[in-house]
Amino acid sequence: MPKSARRELPLPPLEVVPRDLSAFRRGNRGVDYVHTFDSGRPGKHVLINGLTHGNEFCGMTAFCHLLEHGIRPKAGKLTLSLSNVAAYQSFDPRRPFESRLLVQNFNRIWSDEILDRGERSPEYDRARELRPIFREADALLDLHSTSHVNPAMWCYKNLPRHQAAARAIGFPEHHVFTSGGKMTGPVLIEYDKFGAAEGTACGLLVECGQHFASSAGAVAIDTSLRFLAHFGAIDPVRPKFPAPKAPKLLETFEVVVVRHDDFVFAENWTGFEELEKGRLICTQGGVEVRAPEESTVLVMPTRRIVVGREGVTLARKRG
Repeated sequence: MPKSARRELPLPPLEVVPRDLSAFRRGNRGVDYVHTFDSGRPGKHVLINGLTHGNEFCGMTAFCHLLEHGIRPKAGKLTLSLSNVAAYQSFDPRRPFESRLLVQNFNRIWSDEILDRGERSPEYDRARELRPIFREADALLDLHSTSHVNPAMWCYKNLPRHQAAARAIGFPEHHVFTSGGKMTGPVLIEYDKFGAAEGTACGLLVECGQHFASSAGAVAIDTSLRFLAHFGAIDPVRPKFPAPKAPKLLETFEVVVVRHDDFVFAENWTGFEELEKGRLICTQGGVEVRAPEESTVLVMPTRRIVVGREGVTLARKRG
């Protein structure tokens, strides 16, 4: 396991804590926590996934809401899934950030090359269970949240079809799209056909707010319903959050990975800070990392500093 160090930050309020999910364990796909509903009519197969990370409770909230309110597709198919329930079940309120994962980051293992190696862990095994189900989908929404208090944001690969879908769905207004800078492993929304340059498959991720804030669950529910309506699975719904007049676009260009135990941020960044060129961001291994260009925007600086994981993503404004 990687060595870790922590910035001394107060724990956020725990407005949401894990609930018992046993009622939803047995779905209808032969895989725990996976439920597929077929309208019997032509249409897209849309999939909404939560708990890619075990302490990102908004996905659980939306999953439960959609099942408990009997949301069913009027056309095509709808699949609802929870990924890393094992990590979710390890939650300890004294250490609420520890249950993000058990061994691997479930959202950094999404390539057939990685999954076909045969390595074993709770995350690898679960990904292999879910892989054929994710492959079925025409449109995928992955529900996430942030360690710091940040506005909700879309995240997607910089392909026209992804941006068009996010714009059409509307809220949230912040769009973060990846064009450069590699994460520490391949992500779910770029797996297989979702990341292909050609085709129609759509993979979107939405960061709904802070992990333990009840408002993040509200964003996850609202975005899920908008997503379903956009792809024709349900009738349009009255949105809880107003659609923005125009999206605020950020293009990522560099990912700063934690390489040394002495990694430290220059300030307690929380995200969306806009820095002038040359401003010190962090230091590690005796090397300073400074903003490489004017108006460098910090995206999702980590709260828990762990060697081998992303420390912060750098982006530039595109609108």
